[in-house]
Amino acid sequence: MKVSFIGLGVMGYPMAGHLVKSGFEVTVYNRTIEKARRWAEEYDGCYAETVADCVKDADVVAVCVGNDDDVRQMTTSANGALANMKRGATLIDHTTTSALLAEELGLAAKEHDIEFIDAPVSGGQAGAENGILTIMCGGSEAVFSNLQPVFNAYGRSSVLMGSIGQGQRAKMVNQVCIAGVLTGLSEGLLLAQKSGLDIPALVDCLKNGAAGSWQMENRANTMAEDKFDFGFAIDWMIKDLGFCLDEAQRQGITLPLTQQSIERYQTLSAQGEGRSDTSVLLKAVRSDAES
Repeated sequence: MKVSFIGLGVMGYPMAGHLVKSGFEVTVYNRTIEKARRWAEEYDGCYAETVADCVKDADVVAVCVGNDDDVRQMTTSANGALANMKRGATLIDHTTTSALLAEELGLAAKEHDIEFIDAPVSGGQAGAENGILTIMCGGSEAVFSNLQPVFNAYGRSSVLMGSIGQGQRAKMVNQVCIAGVLTGLSEGLLLAQKSGLDIPALVDCLKNGAAGSWQMENRANTMAEDKFDFGFAIDWMIKDLGFCLDEAQRQGITLPLTQQSIERYQTLSAQGEGRSDTSVLLKAVRSDAES
């Protein structure tokens, strides 16, 4: 199986590398060609200087870029993937986007006789590097089944959530839950610090109980030390939570905690924290608590 991978950011770069390690013939494209060239040297793969050249012989094309507009540029534009892929090939979008874009891509792919699945991922940079991502998929059972060898290269779990768009909606729920957990964890850490509790001992005590979470186990100690220079940047979380609020509005509901979280992240970004990890939410919670 020949696989093309478009987008070599902190997620795509190692994901494409895992495909090579799993035995796939991989060609990559990145708008910064030097990064694609560096990837090809590191993984003994191939790179192309245009999307068209990258995808022309591929059985599967995976995209992992920044936002809806980036995806459109890489897929549905005149020079994008769909216009240059062979008939019967499959397009995967690993980008976190709106569900409406996923549905749009599904229709566009059908016009070109291309299969499509939306497949946003969770697990962050560490999950991509270690090949243990969770992949939330929207599409047909047949396409999902055929892609298991690809997903297994960089995923620990892949789940078909329903029709096209449902993968993106599952990712929205994931982001809402992360924001909520980080809010509670931030308030808990503030109380613990003010009370003089030993934070590492507290985390060891709580992490395997009902309050335990990935965020507690992987971020609580660094949050307590005011270390936020890793992981998933809040500027991306602002984008993702915006999708969540838009979808909630379409469903006729409100998400008050999510609304509060995005406002806090927007304030932090305006203060220069845009590239900090999402756990920097602690700073906003602390500011509110002490005001």
